[in-house]
Amino acid sequence: MKHILFLCTGNSCRSILAEAYVNHQYKNVWQAHSAGSTPTGAVHPMALDVLKGRDISVDGYHSKNWDVFGLQSGKIPMVEMDYIVTVCDNAAGEACPVWPGHPATHHWPFPDPAKFSGDKASTREYFEDVCDMIIRKIDDELTTRLKS
Repeated sequence: MKHILFLCTGNSCRSILAEAYVNHQYKNVWQAHSAGSTPTGAVHPMALDVLKGRDISVDGYHSKNWDVFGLQSGKIPMVEMDYIVTVCDNAAGEACPVWPGHPATHHWPFPDPAKFSGDKASTREYFEDVCDMIIRKIDDELTTRLKS
């Protein structure tokens, strides 16, 4: 089993969407994890609704600090990661977490749906659009570049 870690600042939307999708779609090959450098403490309810709407389990997903994966200086990681991905949108001025000294960190920038402002229907549509972007990128990476 290979391990992939999705990092974001808040660990409330994008990294959770990515983690849940990988654990649903690629569960026989990949175990996904997610964390944030400054977690919000809760998963955005719309992210959970989008996942449920795609028949992806939301059981056990919560916003957590990357310290749980041993990112503190001198601490041995609890899980050795094969692939690490940041999902922050640098174009929006977000500070993406960095995990030095571990496997190459890849950056897949996605807009933050939690920052979207609109009515419930347009917010849902925006979350769905971001989720689709994340899924396309994951499918591309995990089926072509990371198969072996």
